[in-house]
Amino acid sequence: MNFKKYIYMPAPPEEVYLALTKAQSIQLWTGAEVEFTEEPGTEFSFWDGDISGKNIEFEYGKRIVQQWYFGEENEPSIVTIKLHEDKKGTSLEFVQTNIPQEDYKDFTEGLQEYYLGGLADFFEE
Repeated sequence: MNFKKYIYMPAPPEEVYLALTKAQSIQLWTGAEVEFTEEPGTEFSFWDGDISGKNIEFEYGKRIVQQWYFGEENEPSIVTIKLHEDKKGTSLEFVQTNIPQEDYKDFTEGLQEYYLGGLADFFEE
């Protein structure tokens, strides 16, 4: 199953991009240990592995493409985050493909509350 959401962030795209790609920043808005390197082919982990995957592509200030893991037997789940300049801030487009149906409800609720919600709170403070 696929999930798509747009969120407005009151900060320029470059700042939102840095918050999503620098381990120190990610740690601030997730409030937990993080392993992350802004380099294609590297693996990452948020919240002690609650979310983990592999980085595929980075385009500074514009786009991040990742594969998020859902166990061995599932198709790759691809996350694409696009950052569009919008008035005085950024419109963040979050798209995720192939979320297993049995995980969809819990996963997307957690995603909106902690991942996207945490990021939004980070810029509102």
